[in-house]
Amino acid sequence: MGYRVAVVGATGNVGREMLQTLAEREFPADDVVALASDRSTGKEVSFGENDVLKVRDLATYDFKGTDIVLSSPGAKVSAKFAPKAAAAGAVVIDNTSYFRMDPDVPLIVPEVNAHAIGGYRKRGIIANPNCSTIQMVVALKPLHDAARIRRVVVATYQSVSGSGKSAMDELFNQTRGIYANEPAHSHQQIFTKQIAFNVIPHIDIFMDDGDTKEEWKMAVETRKIMGAGIQVTATCVRVPVFVGHAESVNVEFEMPISEDEARAALRRAAGVTVIDHRANEGYVTPVEAAGEDSVYVSRIRKDRTVDNGLNMWVVADNLRKGAALNAVQIAEALVKEHTLQPA
Repeated sequence: MGYRVAVVGATGNVGREMLQTLAEREFPADDVVALASDRSTGKEVSFGENDVLKVRDLATYDFKGTDIVLSSPGAKVSAKFAPKAAAAGAVVIDNTSYFRMDPDVPLIVPEVNAHAIGGYRKRGIIANPNCSTIQMVVALKPLHDAARIRRVVVATYQSVSGSGKSAMDELFNQTRGIYANEPAHSHQQIFTKQIAFNVIPHIDIFMDDGDTKEEWKMAVETRKIMGAGIQVTATCVRVPVFVGHAESVNVEFEMPISEDEARAALRRAAGVTVIDHRANEGYVTPVEAAGEDSVYVSRIRKDRTVDNGLNMWVVADNLRKGAALNAVQIAEALVKEHTLQPA
């Protein structure tokens, strides 16, 4: 007997990717339900190559009998409906920011801290980390095991899809408009400044200390997932790319680690693909990572300004490994390793 799965936020970028990933990976579900707000009720969303699901109203849906909920509807909606689904007996895997720093909710990247999944029993909820955090910690974990990480300095180059479909539309419309001699601000709704042919060092709100909340998330989420001893400082930048986040990551270790040792550790790691050739095209860019499941690591080299330092370039599809795939992998781990039984 298979599982009953509900996807909340099924009409959004991540929700659609969750449905696609469930189908591609042949998750053992007998029933998959697509949920969204009442304005999307009755719309159709794809499930795999051939199936279509009609969207149902989240506000009136009864979660009784649902085994797993994959949720990506926005933090305020999750705050209301995730506890409701958990109270009905479902395990909720939530992709929003709302539950990530709750001490009773595990924050999981399966390649990094799958051992912590069992903590869901406290509240019935598991949190998916921020997309930029996920791809970074997948690359950091094998290196941390090899030489113990002391400090990370990261600059991100994050695609507009991280802000949703409207942000992708804004980039498209601004780009087209510029070629038609239209002012960029006539297509500006999501971003604080022009995004076409520009970069914006501002993701999420500003905090009192000058960091944006996205930068704060990368620091606190990394410590929750990997351990409090790792210090992280981030600068998060939105770039005019539709799908795929890139990160320039500088790592300082407690112990010596060579470039070759780092490459070997990364090549052995689950979920990582190393493409690192010191030649033209010997690295991965967001365009090549789009639609792929791996976290790609390139440009591995020594940082000669510190005793035990390395630089690397980390790229992943933010809608897949940065959101939907990570959530589905958590669900797979629940089924396989934590023996979640169908209702």
